[in-house]
Amino acid sequence: MAKPITTLLFDFDGTLLDTNELIIQSFQTVLDEYYPNRFERVHILPFLGPTLRETFDSIDPEKTEEMMKAYRAWNLQHHDLLAKEFDGVKETLKSLKEMGLKMAIVSTKRNNMIMRGLALLGVTELFDTIVGLDDVSMPKPDPEPLLLAMERLGASPEETMMIGDNLHDIAGGKNAGVRTAGVAWSIKGEEFIRSLEPDFVLQHLSDLQKIVAGEPV
Repeated sequence: MAKPITTLLFDFDGTLLDTNELIIQSFQTVLDEYYPNRFERVHILPFLGPTLRETFDSIDPEKTEEMMKAYRAWNLQHHDLLAKEFDGVKETLKSLKEMGLKMAIVSTKRNNMIMRGLALLGVTELFDTIVGLDDVSMPKPDPEPLLLAMERLGASPEETMMIGDNLHDIAGGKNAGVRTAGVAWSIKGEEFIRSLEPDFVLQHLSDLQKIVAGEPV
């Protein structure tokens, strides 16, 4: 019999905060500057999930640092304008907190931008800890960030679930030995999420309330 879920680890971008357009436009702006007419929107979708370094290294390692700097500058300037809440996120997170769940953000994003996004949503106080790119040497799908979050929360893998919109989240969850939930609103599509074989597929974030209560979704 599976242990009840007491701990939820959330990816951030594309899961709680809709930064899809922000990220795509950030990449598009930078890549158009360096490689005019080479990258279309369809080519950029695979860049959502990996770290910036992984992405830019795959394009041109010699220009990674300057492209990362340009990306972050544009992203920061347009963050609050283009980022927005996915439906029901704030309300659901409050309900989960009231249910006594321990909650953390586990992201491949830098900590200062995670905090900015949490402030934009108005949910900063709902999370017990945040594990961002600054806290680890190996980001998702390596289990290190998930294991660090569980250590901080005093949680075991058996009682923990990772929720995300991408390969790095589901694979990271499996590598850390926790249950996983993929979100159907992933920009890559529900079929893509199902192909990763998470334990659950969420149609709405509020589905988590049923899952942690042991009810069928």
